[in-house]
Amino acid sequence: MSAEFELRCPISPDLGYIRDLVELHGRHHGLSGERLEDLVVAVNEAVTNVLDHGGRAGVVTARAHEHGITVEISDVGGRLTPEHLKAAHVDPTGSRGFGLWIIQHLCDQVTLEQTDLGSVLGLHFHGTPAAPGPRRRRTAREPGPRHATP
Repeated sequence: MSAEFELRCPISPDLGYIRDLVELHGRHHGLSGERLEDLVVAVNEAVTNVLDHGGRAGVVTARAHEHGITVEISDVGGRLTPEHLKAAHVDPTGSRGFGLWIIQHLCDQVTLEQTDLGSVLGLHFHGTPAAPGPRRRRTAREPGPRHATP
């Protein structure tokens, strides 16, 4: 049995460092392959949004639980709203601006809480990883159990 730990990391422009910590946390709790990549990419997008739109400061907190892994990205800006999550889409003519769409398609559930200290975006990955082997990559047109919950 492995020791449980919670990852807490201040948000900084060193995205590589944050990605490495999140990857270590996910791997320690049984994620691998594409599922681990999904976790790392979703957190990277959320942290990038904090740096670009959310006050440039906050904390990444990751913890495992009996239902999977949850990563909370807290930001002091507090500008992220449920409307932003609902309006998230991919603009094929743009090179930026689709991070929330990516996050919602990589996570099993996305939650948003407004607090007196800012916004808390919850990225939830349920269950354990699938058995090793070839896995078909999801496409943008495939509906699935992934959704946003304001």
